[in-house]
Amino acid sequence: MKRVVFVLLGILLVCSLGFTTGQEEKIVMKLGHIRDLEHPTHKAALKFAELVKEYSQDRIEIKVFPNSQLGGPTEMFSQLQSGDLEMVYGGINTMAWIGGGEPYEITSMPFLYRDYDHMRRALKADFFQPAQKQVEEATGIKIVNMAGDTAPRGLSTNRSVKSVNDLKGLKIRTAASETALRLWKHFGALPQQIAYAELYMALKTGVVEAQENGSLVVANNKFYEVQKFYIRTDYIRDIETFYMSMPLWNTLSDKDKNLILKASEEAGVYETELTLKVIEESYKTLRAKMTVIEPPGLDIDSFRDSVIGLFNDWEGKKWPAGMLEKIRSLK
Repeated sequence: MKRVVFVLLGILLVCSLGFTTGQEEKIVMKLGHIRDLEHPTHKAALKFAELVKEYSQDRIEIKVFPNSQLGGPTEMFSQLQSGDLEMVYGGINTMAWIGGGEPYEITSMPFLYRDYDHMRRALKADFFQPAQKQVEEATGIKIVNMAGDTAPRGLSTNRSVKSVNDLKGLKIRTAASETALRLWKHFGALPQQIAYAELYMALKTGVVEAQENGSLVVANNKFYEVQKFYIRTDYIRDIETFYMSMPLWNTLSDKDKNLILKASEEAGVYETELTLKVIEESYKTLRAKMTVIEPPGLDIDSFRDSVIGLFNDWEGKKWPAGMLEKIRSLK
């Protein structure tokens, strides 16, 4: 039944987008994302639209809708599935939030990915392609290209943390996810759930003594006023990803698919460059306000070694068995 629905959606998209046999007509696509106008993701989305227009000689137009104008990630994924939205640019982590996308929970595994390049190569490796195909078929969403670095997560604390042993007894505000709770309890910390709006005051009053977010969040929210240390663990990463409605993708010519891939790759490089600049600026701010502990002063291997095996019970259930070790061993 789902296959029939996708085929019908494809027919409708062909008609609505102006495709006719034997000729190339103008195509207009909406692209949604959740970031604000100054965020690297939005600037990269605009670059993508500009490049697609150039490479298609004005035949394909991408209209960009920032700031969650079209909804949050799950709402936009639903619109991709219904054919009401053509494209989304957002994190690959979010693919796991919808039915059929569960294998991508592996993208949120802590201390698994060494850096952006390692994560991207792992998710594009031959051993991961069957999982991607399975997800695309189950969701009706095409993962066009994972391209664009994002700010990884670390933690700010009121105690020096140089190895995994320093986390014992640490009262830390974390997400309420099963992954986060399992991780921090494993480390011997005391995870707490506190509304984000109340986090600054909770840190100030000592309700919690640490929180886990990236350097941009710490700098932008001035957590350095109530925290002494930033620990550069970079322990959870994400990749901004171009998604498209699968029925629409299937109607495109090879020429159009290739130009979209080329534009998305170049836009992803641009996004990564902007993101690295913004991250470096955030660290300049943090280093002037607090002590930043990072490798080699931070024993990152003690964290990585500690979590090996922690999520093995999800192997073969949420993602294919053996995938964690394949990713971890990728050079």
